[in-house]
Amino acid sequence: MNLQLLVLVTLPALLWADRTQQEGSICIKANAQSCGECIQFAESCGWCTDENFLSEGESKSARCDDIQSLIARKCDKAKIENPRGKYVIVQNKNVTNRKKDVAEKLSPEEITQIQPQKLSLTLRSGEPQTFNLTFKRAEDYPIDLYYLMDLSFSMKDDLENVKNLGTDLMKEMQGITSDFRIGFGSFVEKTVMPYISTTPARLINPCTGNQNCTSPFSYKNVLKLTDKGDDFNRLVSQQQISGNLDSPEGGFDAIMQVAVCEDQIGWRNVTRLLVFSTDAGFHFAGDGKLGGIVLPNDGKCHLENNMYTMSHYYDYPSIAHLVQKLSDHNIQTIFAVTEEFQPVYKELKNLIPKSAVGTLSSNSSNVIKLIIDAYNSLSSEVILENSKLPEGVSISYKSFCKNGVQGTGENGRKCSNISIGDEVSFQISVESQKCPSDGKEEVIKIKLLGFTEEVEVKLNFICNCECSEAGEKNSDKCHEGNGTFECGACKCNDGRIGRLCECSKDEVRTEDLDANCRKDNGTDICSSNGDCVCGTCECKKRENPAEVYSGKYCECDNFNCDRSGNKLCGGHGRCECRVCICDANYTGSACDCSLDTSTCLAKNGQICNGRGVCDCGICKCTNPKFQGPTCEICPTCPGVCAEHKDCVQCRAFQAGEKKDNCQKECDYFQLMKVKDRDKLPQPTDQSFPLTHCKERDANDCWFYYTYAIRNGTKEVYVVENLECPAGPDIIPIVAGVVAGIVLIGLALLLIWKLLMIIHDRREFAKFEKEKMNAKWDTGENPIYKSAVTTVVNPKYEGK
Repeated sequence: MNLQLLVLVTLPALLWADRTQQEGSICIKANAQSCGECIQFAESCGWCTDENFLSEGESKSARCDDIQSLIARKCDKAKIENPRGKYVIVQNKNVTNRKKDVAEKLSPEEITQIQPQKLSLTLRSGEPQTFNLTFKRAEDYPIDLYYLMDLSFSMKDDLENVKNLGTDLMKEMQGITSDFRIGFGSFVEKTVMPYISTTPARLINPCTGNQNCTSPFSYKNVLKLTDKGDDFNRLVSQQQISGNLDSPEGGFDAIMQVAVCEDQIGWRNVTRLLVFSTDAGFHFAGDGKLGGIVLPNDGKCHLENNMYTMSHYYDYPSIAHLVQKLSDHNIQTIFAVTEEFQPVYKELKNLIPKSAVGTLSSNSSNVIKLIIDAYNSLSSEVILENSKLPEGVSISYKSFCKNGVQGTGENGRKCSNISIGDEVSFQISVESQKCPSDGKEEVIKIKLLGFTEEVEVKLNFICNCECSEAGEKNSDKCHEGNGTFECGACKCNDGRIGRLCECSKDEVRTEDLDANCRKDNGTDICSSNGDCVCGTCECKKRENPAEVYSGKYCECDNFNCDRSGNKLCGGHGRCECRVCICDANYTGSACDCSLDTSTCLAKNGQICNGRGVCDCGICKCTNPKFQGPTCEICPTCPGVCAEHKDCVQCRAFQAGEKKDNCQKECDYFQLMKVKDRDKLPQPTDQSFPLTHCKERDANDCWFYYTYAIRNGTKEVYVVENLECPAGPDIIPIVAGVVAGIVLIGLALLLIWKLLMIIHDRREFAKFEKEKMNAKWDTGENPIYKSAVTTVVNPKYEGK
């Protein structure tokens, strides 16, 4: 056997450290009194074994903290107990590469489809151990098929077609495996009322009319699994139909016996198929009460002379009971039922893993095709399951299937569409949340549904630290030998308490002992922040594990210091005994004063532009007229340009208001002349304050200069030539005015002419309209009246 011994330690240091930071100081919530209790609380917790680690007021449980916190509290890394889990692959035989056309044949025990086969896991609470499992579907893998048939009267025509099933199915299965065996069994119903008629005549022949039927029975194993198809045909041909009274059949009794009677059926450790053929429903647990049967099915084999003998004694099995037994014995079920009962058995299939449903024709003529299709469907899906887990242990799966398909959760247990020769893998994580009460080794098994191979996983639990093995019992370090000194601390004997086991539980609270817990003979015991245990203060723990009371009298804490920006010590220091200990470059009661002057530097590189001091990273201007982040703004100042305009004008051009007193009032700067504005210094070229100025003199001429202070010296660069505006050109102005007047006159005339044309056209249109509306003829005088008067006699009748 190919044995490999591999030792792998999980959770690399970086991953572990990252998880530790996320959990913070949750470990102090454990209130652990020993190293073992500490490491069981969380996988990030460690125990400091340094005897001198604890300060005054700290309880023994303060030794338990996350690793980074222990190091920050000056515990030597070499003295921190932090055992890690691991896993060992004990048996790792490679999966079998086997082909059907190879002359050498392997026995089922020599074929391996799952790897590895045995592992040993060492688990620490909260720390998962992850390993990979590989499955490869072997070619030419042996198959055992047991055909279980309903022989009630309605299946009479089906029996005729099944009589030649053995040899025909053997031929078809040659395309799948060269090692195939087949068996046959039949069932009818429990042999008690009201399922069958118990009259003597009906017990001999339960069928009516001239039908010749065999006596009713519950289940009969007709043919043990065999590789001889002719035997199957011969024995099945001898079977006769039977009968019962009700429609549901006793098939569940038969399935249970087929599953549990391995020796009588002849099951091998290969692929096991059970074909269940019927045209009716089924009885299940509880239905036996109709026949006065109340004992639950015991799930054991009760075959005598290949007949089930306890059908009248035990009730039908439940569906859950069947699922368990079929799974335990690695049997895959194929329900070959008529179309009428398809919905019922499809619901049953959903409850039984690794089962399939096929539609059986009315006379079972399609049974071979049904079996082949169902087998291909079942064998193409791989489902992992595990045995019962110990209390506190959980397991999770992640699948890596064909074509890059991955699954997690329940889908992580299975892969589909697997063909012969395909290889898939699973990532399995096992995690323990606590140590078992007895601390003993546990064993779990992981297997593939429908396959006999399994992976054995031994679980060992880290329930104690290595340092506890070297513990000194009844040590002198534990007050007169009242405890075991282990892992840097005393583990007190029963009835003793205290850091050094110096007190009995009966004398925990006395006035004399309490006096030792009052600071300066005050009234508060342990500053109201702790409990007095054996005359020593043990400080209370806060809901927030990061907040800690400390000190001989629990008078100190690390959360009641000054705050700045709603942050303890401004976020730039740590709180020790209610006083902020500031980080480098910070000071102040709340560490809110930065000693860094970079925020006070002006663009010219000077601190606060030379006009103030940098206090806590903020400029405080010494001259009140200046303000801004670096004292660069002066809202009330006239401006540099206006301030020096007169002096620059008098010295450069001998003009301006100060030309008479120029030498006296304007000698405070050095003057340099340049030919044009491009030669003036530019701000980007300088590392000192520089201002560009443009001013106008009394003649409306412009002059340009710069003012700067370099190394305490004031410098002025000025363009030597004034820019004066040229005088106006009269002729173009006059010509423009005259041309404008002429153009405006012409425009007014054109507008007047246009308005007159519009008015005339409107008047003419009005005249034309009135002319069209005239009521007289143009050839008759409108005031003419005719001289003829006509009178009609009202009595005249036309005679």
